[in-house]
Amino acid sequence: MGRKSNRAKEKKARRLEERAAMDAVCAKVDAANKLDDPLAAFPVFKKYDRNGLNLQIECKRVSTLNPLSVEWAYELTRSNMQTLYEQSEWGWKEREKREEMKDERAWYLLARDTDSAPVAFSHFRFDVECGEEVLYCYEVQLESRVRRKGLGKFLIQILQLIANSTQMKKVMLTVFKHNHGAYQFFREALQFEIDDTSPSMSGCCGDDCSYEILSRRTKHGEASSGHTHGGGHCGGCCH
Repeated sequence: MGRKSNRAKEKKARRLEERAAMDAVCAKVDAANKLDDPLAAFPVFKKYDRNGLNLQIECKRVSTLNPLSVEWAYELTRSNMQTLYEQSEWGWKEREKREEMKDERAWYLLARDTDSAPVAFSHFRFDVECGEEVLYCYEVQLESRVRRKGLGKFLIQILQLIANSTQMKKVMLTVFKHNHGAYQFFREALQFEIDDTSPSMSGCCGDDCSYEILSRRTKHGEASSGHTHGGGHCGGCCH
């Protein structure tokens, strides 16, 4: 009976440890979501004045954005991405995309020109993926007139900065394999890696999937690489 009792105690102790670890992960995500402006501590990144562009960058949660800005972001996403979605197994679903972009957990990086007109944005969230606190980038979309001027890379670098400052373990995103320019941009220019949760790595559907999940670890993620918590699951849990 003693051996069985010890095993039960060890199992209970592991469960408690995993629960405590997950509570700590969710606490970091909650703290990040309570910020008024994750970019406030980095004013130098609130301006982009390069390659003929003169833009102001702001970081806001969706609830504080002008509805017209959210509608603009949706229409830009539709214009840039609808065909790519239709070429995938997902298809383009307008209602679902609108709901995703208006979800209360959504944060936006918005780039505006000198007339305050939006020209580029990133939709991101602080969340939990497979037991790790992450910044998940849902969209990075630019109007055609501001592309190939370094702005997309700058917005992703801001996301990496925010992820570091909020102690997230990594920046994650999903990219279509047939979106060759974006795939090359993230893999080569920004040095994102194929995440362990990506279909091609996890084996859930492999080559049949039209997308990859990419990630890049922050300094916090590099320090704890290989020490994910068994109690976690793939998907958000802190809401």
